[in-house]
Amino acid sequence: MNETTSAFVAAPTAEMMEMVLPNDANVLGNILGGKVMHLVDICAATAAVRHCRRPVVTASIDYLEFRHPIKIGEMIIVKAALNRAFKTSMEIGAKVWSENLVTGERQHTSSAYLTFVALDEERKPVIVPAYQPVTPEETRRWHDASIRREHRLAIKTRLSQRKVE
Repeated sequence: MNETTSAFVAAPTAEMMEMVLPNDANVLGNILGGKVMHLVDICAATAAVRHCRRPVVTASIDYLEFRHPIKIGEMIIVKAALNRAFKTSMEIGAKVWSENLVTGERQHTSSAYLTFVALDEERKPVIVPAYQPVTPEETRRWHDASIRREHRLAIKTRLSQRKVE
């Protein structure tokens, strides 16, 4: 099968977890936002590579919210899944939870949407495999990814047409 063949493949996922240690935290004892972003980027990139089986680069992070802090001693759990494959790019959705290891309580703390571009051996964008959703949840994420992509491209176009004073 060559690079332009469009064979459908299942939506790849990735999951990571790590204990929040004092070196990961701010003066309030909560994980640093940059550390959360770092782990989200790694986990989402893993899902992207699993889809295209090529190196990828992060093209954008559309939306990253911090809903609740994750404290020192808790686990940070990051799950990522392919939402949609476009021509050379893919949107990956990521969710973050905290887990109190003593009580077992989990709390949704962050969400993000990341776009990755697959690269060939010369580090040029390359066509990624097609993806067809199967479940109703995958179908919803697939459609929503298209709306977010249209929004990203419209913003990029508007900003590039701005007159600089």
